Order: sequence, then structure tokens, then C-alpha cells
Amino acid sequence: MEGVRHLDQKHLVLQQYFGYTVFRGGQEELIDAQLVGRDVLGIMPTGGGKSLCYQIPALLSPGITLVISPLISLMKDQVMALKNAGVSAAFLNSSLTQEQMRKAMGNIRAGMYKIIYVAPERLETEGFVTLAQSLNISLVAVDEAHCISQWGQDFRPSYLKIVDFLDRLPQRPVVSAFTATATLQVQEDIRQMLKLRDPLCVVTGFDRPNLRFEVVRPSNKETTLLGLVTERKTKCGIVYCATRKAVESVCQDLQEKGIPATRYHAGLSDEERRQNQEDFLYDRSTVMVATNAFGMGIDKSNVGFVIHYNMPKSLEAYYQEAGRAGRDGEKADCILLYSPGDIQTARYLIQNSPDNEDLTPEQRELVRRQDLIRLNTMVRYCTTGGCLRGYILDYFGQPHEPRCGNCGNCLRELVEVDITRQAQMILSCVHRIRDHLGYAVGASLVAGVLVGSREKRLLELRLDRLSTYGLLKDTSRRQIRDMLECLESQGYLHTDPAYGSISLTAQAREVLFQGKTVCMPVWEQPREKTPVKPSAVLQTDQALYDVLRELRYRLAKTENVPAYIVFSNATLGDMAAKAPETMDEFLQVSGVGQQKASRYGKEFLEAIRQYKSEKT
Repeated sequence: MEGVRHLDQKHLVLQQYFGYTVFRGGQEELIDAQLVGRDVLGIMPTGGGKSLCYQIPALLSPGITLVISPLISLMKDQVMALKNAGVSAAFLNSSLTQEQMRKAMGNIRAGMYKIIYVAPERLETEGFVTLAQSLNISLVAVDEAHCISQWGQDFRPSYLKIVDFLDRLPQRPVVSAFTATATLQVQEDIRQMLKLRDPLCVVTGFDRPNLRFEVVRPSNKETTLLGLVTERKTKCGIVYCATRKAVESVCQDLQEKGIPATRYHAGLSDEERRQNQEDFLYDRSTVMVATNAFGMGIDKSNVGFVIHYNMPKSLEAYYQEAGRAGRDGEKADCILLYSPGDIQTARYLIQNSPDNEDLTPEQRELVRRQDLIRLNTMVRYCTTGGCLRGYILDYFGQPHEPRCGNCGNCLRELVEVDITRQAQMILSCVHRIRDHLGYAVGASLVAGVLVGSREKRLLELRLDRLSTYGLLKDTSRRQIRDMLECLESQGYLHTDPAYGSISLTAQAREVLFQGKTVCMPVWEQPREKTPVKPSAVLQTDQALYDVLRELRYRLAKTENVPAYIVFSNATLGDMAAKAPETMDEFLQVSGVGQQKASRYGKEFLEAIRQYKSEKT
């Protein structure tokens, strides 16, 4: 009966603490299941509202909730947001001093917190296990649950210890698991390895309709990046680079061009990383240039663009990083600057990853093989002529329309160009190099032979003596690389995932000896975007929005919190559209709960009143 009573209260909690009147897709089912004592597995896209799925059951359950997360930055942001909404919460992780940890543990014993965030490694310490055994833990929520799977893109051995921790508790709590990126194999691993009991599994879909995906192949990355960032100078954004060296170079270049950029990578001191992250969160620096060490769990809602300066190592990693844009539901751009050299960088990072040092040799080899397979999938994303959104959704097993109409590929026209003659030369060159050397080589050397390069290694290997040497001397290396990728995508070539060497497939005989025609899709100029149909949503008064945004900035600065902690961009947009005049009307704004209405309502209502009086 208690669970049923709580079911009736969930809408009240949703509005009172979080300021929403309706649940998003999948949230209500997952919340209901936990409230009646059932385990759950939720697969929801970034920005889809995963945290509410365990925070609301936590507030309606009699005991405390433990949230297991590997992300220190997420813990801090989530706890800050919960406190701002009037919820007692805390986190335990390595960022705390010994005195702060001692005080937090004492507060936990005193029952001062409803929700506690912990890192998975904390579950292995006897002190915390002893404390947990004395608590009434009603729910354990496992965030980033894909980390438990060796088939996932971010396997963490510490996640394998979660079940051991659960087994040591006097009474097993409800266990919920959530992630944004999980293939069917990873979903099954989560169920099995966390020993979920008859879990309700909800996959709300992987699509983020507000995100626009695009792959750009620039002749000069620095110039292209500067243009893209300058076009978006009124927005906050993240630029991801594959290496620390690239982060330093790109950040310096943007700063020299007047862009308020900062940097983040593992080579910086803890203090500088903390300061730079805060500068970005508080909008003092509008662009963060970073390696993938930045962003896991960052809850900044107003990121308007994510640009990848280099290709990531997997589609899961790309979608997770790109998904940090547009968390407030506003339109955002996800742009990947691709060059074939990114493949070698990614392959090197996979072969020399320091993240796998805690694994057994067998686990390391399995992870390495899976990473190389995922890399090939990522390369195909960068080179496909099809719908980019569709490619991502195909990977995660979600049906979709043939074309989304809102990605870089759907907004351009493709024409088919006959490259049969060039294809025969390329395939013949690959074969003759293999025959001459006794082993296969990579795309760069193949292109060098075809253009007639005089580079040292090519001459040392005597590849200039091949009959295919210089056959495509009037063709650029870039065009040859494009044709190599086309031939591989059509099944005539195969790239060894470990070494990057190129070999012919059996299918290549059709082109070389059986007269098979080869066509390559080539982009025409971008076409105009399809006009967006007028929506029924209230239109935002931009001038009022700017007034409210300035007020939000002043309040955030006074309270020393990021602006989105006060209100998100989406909430400000709804507020500017509805222009409430009374507190009851203010509470109807999406994202305004009782706690925030009490704290900020008077000032925002006064700002709206003044705006209206000046306008009339």
C-alpha cells in the first residue's frame, strides 16, 4: 500500500522540487516500478531526464538512496542542483579533504541526507561498507551502467564490485541502472552482471532531434574551426581534441583570435582543471577546449555546440560527447572535423591506452580488439553518404526514417561519379605493393605510389619501380584517400583494424577482371534547409528573454553558482513566452518548482512587470 500511496505523490514531487508538470517518455514507468520494489534498466539519451528517474523514487522512499557514479564532476553538479531545489544531498569522492570526508560521513550517520553520490571504488572500502550496513538503504542507482560491460566503450573493473557490495548489505535494496549509450550486447551484460531481478527495461530511444550532426573534411582545420566558433560566438561550446598537444595549440589559437576559451586535460594540475572547469560552467569562458577527460557527467545545460577537432575512437564515445550539447532542449550543433590522419591517431591511442592498466592481459586484449572494431565503425560514420542521424540510430538498433532532413548529409545533394578506371588503378596498386613487399601497407603509402611521390620510405622500398607508380599523378592525395574509403565501403578493400594496412578482398576481382562498374557518391553544394513549420509553442519575446538572462546572471554571480542552476535556458524561454504576472502563473513556467519560486519568483516577476511597463 505504501508504494501505491507514493505513486500518487510523484506528480507533486515532480512539480514541487523540479518544476515540471508532466513526465518525459519512459520516466513515469521507471519511477513507478522502483516505487513498488522492482529493479529497472533505463536506456535514455543524454538530456532525456535519467536523473529524475531515481531522484523522485529517492524522495518518496523511506530510506536513503545511493547513486553510484564514476564521474566526480557529475556528483558535484547534481548535488548543487538538488540543494538548490531544496533536497538534502551529498557526495563522497576523492575531491574531498580528509576533514570534509569525516564531516560528510558523520552527517550520513546522523541521517542528514536523502541522496548520496559515491564513486564505485568507495564501495570497496571497509569503512564505507560498515557505514552502509548500518543505514536504511532503499535504493541503489547505478549511473553510467555501461561501464560494467567489457563490450562497452568505457569498461571499468570497479563496476564489477557493485554486486559484492550489494551482497554485503543486510537487506538488498531496489537496484536501478541507467545509461545513455548501450548496444543490445551491453544491455544484456548490465542485466546479468548487476544481477537485476526481473527488471523493467525501458529504452526511450537514442534520438536527440534538437541536435544537428555534420561531418566536415576541411583543408585547414585551424581556419575552419575558427570560422565555426566565430559564427557561434553568442553560444557556449566544447571543442574536443584527441591529444593534450592539440588542446594546447587549439586553445592558444582561439585565445589569440579573441575567443574567450579555456582548456582541460589530464596534464594540468588539479587546481587549474578545477578553475578552468568553473570558468566554463559559470560562462566566464564560453569555449572549453579539452580531451575526453572533460565532460563526463558535466550537467551544464546551455552548451550550444560541440565540435570534434579529431575523430573519436568509437561511435559510443562520439555520441556521448556530442550529446553534451543541447541538454536544455534547445537546438545545437554537433560538428566533426575529419581527416584520414585521425585514424592513425585513434589507432595509436587504442594500442597505448593507459586506462587498461588495471585489467588482466586477457581483458586488455579483448578491450583492444573491441576498440579497433569500434574505430572502423566510427570511420564509416565519417565517410558515409547516408543520413548521419540514421547511421547512429542503426548502430544502437533503433528504427528511423531513411533521411532526417536535419544533418549535414541530408542537407546536401549526392551525385554518382563513375570512378571505375581509377578504381582499377588503385586496386592494382594495392595488389602489386603486396606482391612486391610480401606484406600490405597503409593508405598513405598507397596514395604516395599512385601520385608518384619521391618520399624517402617509398624509394627505400623501391616502390617507384612498380608499374602503378604515378598512374594518378594528376589526382590529389585527398581524392585518392576518398576513393580508397569508397572502395572499402563497397567491399573491395579491407583495412586491418590493428595495423591499418590495406588488402584486396575477393570481391575486388569483379572490378579488376569482370568489368564491374564502380561509382562514388560526391557532394554537390549544400541545399537550403527545409523551412520549419510554425509550431504551436508560444513564441519567446527575445528582448524579455535577454532581460531575464541578465537577471539570472546577476543572481548566479551573487550565489556563486552556474547560471543554469538558477534556471535553464529552456525555462527562461518559457518564462519569456508566458510572461507571468502572478506567483501562480510563475509556477506554471516549465522548470519552476516551489523552492525556486520562493527563492527567485519575486525578482523575476518584478523584472517582467518593469519590462511590460516600459514597453507600453
